[in-house]
Parts: sequence; structure tokens; C-alpha cells
Amino acid sequence: MEPQPGFYYHYKHDSTKGVFDYAYEVLNIGHHTEIEDWKAGEMVVYRPLYESAQVYQSGKHWDVRPRAMFLESVIKNDKTFPRFQKITDSKIISKLENQVKKLYKN
Repeated sequence: MEPQPGFYYHYKHDSTKGVFDYAYEVLNIGHHTEIEDWKAGEMVVYRPLYESAQVYQSGKHWDVRPRAMFLESVIKNDKTFPRFQKITDSKIISKLENQVKKLYKN
């Protein structure tokens, strides 16, 4: 799977805390130009959609994470989850699109 631009939930997302809890917008793929192995230097560029995120509070910065780490699975409470799960529900996506407009006015 290749990370595609769009909306994702981090495995820490708790739906009881609302649709924005650990919600992110993937913007694109970047590359670390000092790594010879082009594929190994791929980074997923994304931004949080919840205001308590540290990078948001630091000036509405974007996150980057190595592609392999973004795509890996994690174990929590003896269960395996994808670290990030693409959001496909159109109602949730609509709310997240509005949140992007609110948080990242240009």
C-alpha cells in the first residue's frame, strides 16, 4: 500500500473523543535527499487535525514520518493494528475537510 493524500486515523484514535481525535491529513510523499537509497528516504508528509497536537501548537507545522514506519503495524493490548488507517466514510471526510479549512487558513 502506498500512502495516498487523504485522511487517516492514528491507531491511538478514540472515537468516543470525537472525529478529530488523532485524525491527520496526508499531504504527500517527500524524500530525504541525503539518503542514497531513494526508497528508504521516503517520508510521509501529514498534518494533525486536532489542536492539541504539539506540531500544530508549534506553529501549525507539518509532521513527517518515514514511509515504512507510517505503513507498519503496531501491537496494543495484544492486538495488531495498522499505525495509520485511511478514512473512507464520506460523512467523516466532510467534517475533516471543514476542520482543515478552520485550522489551516491560508
